[in-house]
Amino acid sequence: MLHAFALAGFFQVLWARPDFWGFVSIPIVAAVVTWAHVWFAMKMVFYPVEFVGLAPPWLGWQGIVPRKATKMADIVMRNTLDKIASLSEIFEKLAPEAIAARITAHLTERIERFIDEVVGAAQPAMWEKLPAAMRQPFYDQARALLPEVMQRLMTSMRERIGELIDLRGMIVRRFTQERGLIVHVFLEVGSREIRFIVSSSFWIGMFFGAIQMVAWYFLPYRFGLPLYGCALGYLTNWVALNMVFRPLHPIRLGPFRIQGLFLRRQAEVSERFAAIAAEEILTTEAVMTEILAGERAERARALCEEHLTPLLETGMTGMMVKALGPEAVAQLRRAIVDHAIREALAALADPEFNRARAVGLAEVIASRMKGMSPAEFQDVLRPAFHEDEWIIIFLGALFGFLAGWVQLVVGFQ
Repeated sequence: MLHAFALAGFFQVLWARPDFWGFVSIPIVAAVVTWAHVWFAMKMVFYPVEFVGLAPPWLGWQGIVPRKATKMADIVMRNTLDKIASLSEIFEKLAPEAIAARITAHLTERIERFIDEVVGAAQPAMWEKLPAAMRQPFYDQARALLPEVMQRLMTSMRERIGELIDLRGMIVRRFTQERGLIVHVFLEVGSREIRFIVSSSFWIGMFFGAIQMVAWYFLPYRFGLPLYGCALGYLTNWVALNMVFRPLHPIRLGPFRIQGLFLRRQAEVSERFAAIAAEEILTTEAVMTEILAGERAERARALCEEHLTPLLETGMTGMMVKALGPEAVAQLRRAIVDHAIREALAALADPEFNRARAVGLAEVIASRMKGMSPAEFQDVLRPAFHEDEWIIIFLGALFGFLAGWVQLVVGFQ
């Protein structure tokens, strides 16, 4: 009963204050302003994808993640794929035998056109004069040799895959060229954490706003409200960010298990990241395009020439081709490789074929990520927030200060 009278008396004292409404609004304003600036800060992490402004990088803004896409991509590679799967293992999961079969089927259906284009381009005068009956041995021989030739080519690629492709370079270049892709990866993997940071900021702001109100009650220093707002805005953003990744290891408090939200979702996040990596980044088409047309393409071209030229250089066909002379034969070899690469990439562009190859690779990536330690696993998403994290926390302090100043001017005159 005494407590009730004391509380009622305290309320009467508050009610009698000329700044009553300004005073009791402190936690509500803190909650709303905190939610607004955290929402804004999260947007600034990822958007805009391209620079918007007058003079980059100072007069304008570009999302932290897309602005540092090259560095982010390198971090993702170093913290995930480099740790969980070797290049040879990734290539093996793409099933080289299936790739060879796919290209073989594609070329077999088009063998007449393929040879007509290759030989016709190299020796148009000779090829146009040949009757259909004399062209047929070229077609038949190529069709018969193609399956074995393609399997041998894929075997050689498997054995020398480390020489044929720089996987990290491929991914970094792609993320740099398609900055929206790395934003998509982080948003897909960390969507729940981002929603949590924004939604929890309201209640964290309310809590710190209550502390701010108490501080103002006992220490009503005129400029204290903006300063309290600045300090608590800083703390709010710092707490919201750290709740996602801390504590690193689970802590038991009775029936409760406390751990960073992102770390608690390790299994779920692993599945999602693996699906994105296998279906959108490390696709069969992307890997083979890098091998056959990327920075180290000349090595792959030499390998293709070694294995593909027997299509037109054995048996009766070989006798006819060799009669053309060394220069014409060299030109013919180049034409074979050029056309074969173009047809191979067309064959591997099929979405269904790529999805089928992605299944096994996704399973490997997911299983390895689930086995990561908490310290390793946090680095999948942490770089997106850790990079220029001070900007997000500074915004909290700035908005808190401005909100406190507005409250001081409006509610405490």
